[in-house]
Amino acid sequence: MSTEFADFAQQRWRYDVFLSFRGEDTRRNFTSHLYYSLKENGVNVFMDDTKLPRGEDVSSQLTEAIRSSRMSVIVFSGSYASSRWCLQELVEILECMNSIGQIVLPVFYDIDPSNVRRQSGSFEKAFMEHESKAASDEEKEVVARWRAALTEAGKLSGWDMTNLANGKEAKIVRDIACRIWNELKNTLLDVAIYPVGLDPRLDLISERLHLGSRGVLFVGISGIGGIGKTTLAKAVYNQLFRNFEAASFIANAREISCKQPNGLVLLQEQLLRDITKQRKIKLDNIYRGINVIKERLCSRRVLIVLDDLSDTEQLRALAREREWFGSGSRIIITTRDLDLLKEIKVDYEYMLEKLNDTESLQLFSWHAFRNLHPKEEYVKLSKTIIEYCQGLPLVLEVLGSLLLDRSVEEWRSALAKLKRAPPARVQSQLKLSFDALSDDNEKDLFLDIACFFVGHDKDYVIKILNGCSLSAEIGLSILINRCLVKINRGNQLEMHDLIRDMGREIVCKESPRNPGNRSRLWSQSDVLTTLQNHLGTHQVEGLKLDSPVFSEVQIGTEALAKMSRLRLLWLDCLHVHGDYGLLPKELRWLRWHRFPLNFIPDGFYMGNLVGIDMQYSKLQATWKATKLLRNLKVLNLSHSPFLTKTPDFSNLPSLEELILEDCSELKSVDQSIGYLKRLVAVNLRDCRKLRCLPGSICRVKSLQTLDISGCSSIDRLPDDLGDLYSLSVLFADETAITQLPPSMVSLKKLKLLSLSGCDKMSTSGPVSSLVWSWISERKVPNRSNQLTTTLSGLISLTELSLRDCNLSDDAIPEQFGSLRSLSSLDLSRNDFSRLPAAISRLPKLLSINMESCTKLAFIPDMPLSLSILNANNCISLERISLSTCRNTEMLGLMNCSKLVEIFGLDSWKAGGSIRFDGCKNLSTEFKEFLVKNWEGGRFVIPGSDIPEWFQYQSVSPSISFQLPPCNDCKLKLITLGIVYTPNTGPTLDVECPSFTLTDKASKLNLTDYLERVFPECPLPSEDHTFMFHLTPSDIMGVSGRRYTKVQLDLDCDTRWTIKAIGVHLQISVCPRCQLSHTGNSVAGSSSLITTQEMMRCGHLDATAAISDVRAGPVDCPFKESPEHKKMRYELP
Repeated sequence: MSTEFADFAQQRWRYDVFLSFRGEDTRRNFTSHLYYSLKENGVNVFMDDTKLPRGEDVSSQLTEAIRSSRMSVIVFSGSYASSRWCLQELVEILECMNSIGQIVLPVFYDIDPSNVRRQSGSFEKAFMEHESKAASDEEKEVVARWRAALTEAGKLSGWDMTNLANGKEAKIVRDIACRIWNELKNTLLDVAIYPVGLDPRLDLISERLHLGSRGVLFVGISGIGGIGKTTLAKAVYNQLFRNFEAASFIANAREISCKQPNGLVLLQEQLLRDITKQRKIKLDNIYRGINVIKERLCSRRVLIVLDDLSDTEQLRALAREREWFGSGSRIIITTRDLDLLKEIKVDYEYMLEKLNDTESLQLFSWHAFRNLHPKEEYVKLSKTIIEYCQGLPLVLEVLGSLLLDRSVEEWRSALAKLKRAPPARVQSQLKLSFDALSDDNEKDLFLDIACFFVGHDKDYVIKILNGCSLSAEIGLSILINRCLVKINRGNQLEMHDLIRDMGREIVCKESPRNPGNRSRLWSQSDVLTTLQNHLGTHQVEGLKLDSPVFSEVQIGTEALAKMSRLRLLWLDCLHVHGDYGLLPKELRWLRWHRFPLNFIPDGFYMGNLVGIDMQYSKLQATWKATKLLRNLKVLNLSHSPFLTKTPDFSNLPSLEELILEDCSELKSVDQSIGYLKRLVAVNLRDCRKLRCLPGSICRVKSLQTLDISGCSSIDRLPDDLGDLYSLSVLFADETAITQLPPSMVSLKKLKLLSLSGCDKMSTSGPVSSLVWSWISERKVPNRSNQLTTTLSGLISLTELSLRDCNLSDDAIPEQFGSLRSLSSLDLSRNDFSRLPAAISRLPKLLSINMESCTKLAFIPDMPLSLSILNANNCISLERISLSTCRNTEMLGLMNCSKLVEIFGLDSWKAGGSIRFDGCKNLSTEFKEFLVKNWEGGRFVIPGSDIPEWFQYQSVSPSISFQLPPCNDCKLKLITLGIVYTPNTGPTLDVECPSFTLTDKASKLNLTDYLERVFPECPLPSEDHTFMFHLTPSDIMGVSGRRYTKVQLDLDCDTRWTIKAIGVHLQISVCPRCQLSHTGNSVAGSSSLITTQEMMRCGHLDATAAISDVRAGPVDCPFKESPEHKKMRYELP
């Protein structure tokens, strides 16, 4: 392996200290005394005359010894500079100091540090001799490097034998030995053999530690087992511990405290030893330890890492309060339990994310192939394993090591085994979180979710499992805090596949050979075998069979008869014959999609059911005889094409959700719905033959959501709709409603109203009546019998959609401004030509959509709160005011071809996503203004010019650029500009260009780190320029490495042509590079400097620029603070 990863992986410290000295000066006195003092203290020291094997290449051995030492001690003496050997050692030592952080301690023995720095005195004489012997340029360069090394080393803090100890060598020796021992006690921790993906995560959490602040900060790192919490914590510790007076890393806190006698006391003793440097500390009990920690640490600035905490007792014994630690201290906690972090009220909580696919493949490849990429014949198999591991580092490492040097056939065999169960090491690590659950209630909840409910709605699952007496709300909260379950944005339960498989494996081990004796059955083959052979027992609590493959299979009810404790039954597509009275009577949840019968058999006892889900059934009605379902909360019969009537709701007193979506033959809803006192949601969407809602529904005071969208036969709402005082959401899109009842003004809690697509309304008739009747305080002109209610009663309305309702100018009155809570307004696809000025008075409006309002000519001032304005395809739009758009995140004006006047540019904040595609009449001045005042995000404008201030520009679909190679220089922003044009004229059917981003040195594909940022939109008919930002994390820090030479390639649809690409980099320069650039540093600040400027300073290879790149001016148009402007460097 030739890469830096391979070198890092093979590096092991062989020595604690390397001694560099001039033998004839100090071998028999000072250096010898120091050597033996360190040896007596257990320090492993390299000293050339005692460690080098005879007959070997001394030079290469010394170099290897330096590189494999944690620290170096340089003893400068009078004739040190006369030794070429010593000077070569010095260069190598300083290289290790700068590259791998080796600690270097200089001792100035009988020579002044200034003589070393300036090469004066005896050093001057030595260098005159060296320079006289340097005949070639190469030899002269070597001598120059020696001088530079002495200058740098002379500035290091160390021991001056004359000034510090007045010649008392023994005291100096003791001081040095003590310093070295303390440094070794705080030595670097072993982090990972292959630290893939570590750097970006390390940077993120390091920033959150705010090292400059004086307060005591607690930071939590959480995540599922095996995701790398400890690895990250060790990396943070290694990076930061030298910035504190003392530091301690308490590893395996859970295991020590739980498995060892007086485990908490042992942890307290370790913490005190690390911080106080006292070797012998003995505590009588936990309470004594707490007091000692408070007394000894309250005035010290410390870094403490508490790894793998699992309960509050550990936290209380080690770091209960911030007052225990000195100002500026940082306490880092890793845990699987978020409740612990809430207990201490951490200042920052970092939920560690899994590795992405690129990182996962790299980490796996390093373990499986000892290389960055898999071998060609293993690529497909490797990607299958990556998909299985789902970004969990532990699993990637375990499987990679397991498959090292194995054949393709062995890989396939291993994959087949993985589908049955995770590896034992992975299983045991993940199972720790399950074992930590405090009671059977939490464990049953976890196993139910793992086996049946991943991907289901959280609230729905809570209702079902509450019906199983599992206290689901608190239990689910605990599972989430233990990182076993997540809730996604769609409110669905998520679980890592390996966590899910761990839970299922626990169930399998209940009865490895007889599935019928397990508590839960989900494997299709196990379920079918159990049912067909009547092997089920009273142990079974849940059963799932959901494959359409078994739709022709016939199962008798006797197969389920012995499962007397069955709570959860999932039987999609299955035909069950026989006496339904034999089915288990403890059922709480029944999911039976494509139920084959016309009615639910009378003998089927359903009295304990909490949820019935029988979508896509052949039911014509629910049941023939009356059934009392006292516990039923959710009834879902959606997509049942033969259902003509609803059940008698008076026998469903606990019903909370009624879902009958797309029941195309449903003609009426039973009046008994008015008896339901707990009903909160009714979904009748797309029931096209439903002609009206029963008036009794207005008696359901608990109703919160009503959806009748797509019920095209409904032409009116009940007169007493206003009695639904809990109603917060009303969808009535694509209906025939022409008038809203006056009582709607009483809907004080209504938050969302959608009437989109009521296109049967006309401007001259019903549509204007509808809107005027609802929102106007005045009588509608030239109309009779119109309502004059106001909007003042709808005080909670936040979202209103009147999309595609043929609204004309007189349908939107000035009183629109009374909707004081409105945050989202959709008026798209309507026929008005102007907007009322009252819209600007909506104080909470965040989004307005006027897309495809083809008669709209002018957009007035919008509310200051507005962040999204969509006026795409307003083909008559000529003028728009942006004077109040100061917080706009999205401005869409695509294909507004007549747009010529834009007011208020002096106060407009240009940021976020800005689209001017197809706006052919925009002035050159405006486009220049947009480019110069753009503050981030992305924008598209007509034109074909990349701004001159972009350092890198290319006229092909490929461009190379360089990032700062200096680890201390920070890349702040990458700006890309792309000029594109169509080949075939305007079209809607165009695939967007795809990015390929490559590290030129390693050929590593970095594409996965970029989001798909190219705009997806109708392709215009002329040149357009697209500009957007990338963050440094998009292309840096991958796999723990820094990439400096990057190539961007665009591969696009044949109907596109990329005419130009530009790249601009904005960099915050470290003081060292500032000094190199200007000759003196700016104290306490970091300046902005471009990559091109760094090239001119000698920090970058200027030849890296490709031939089609031309450099523009170095001035940058981005907004900068006054301080940054003062610090900006301009090169001559």
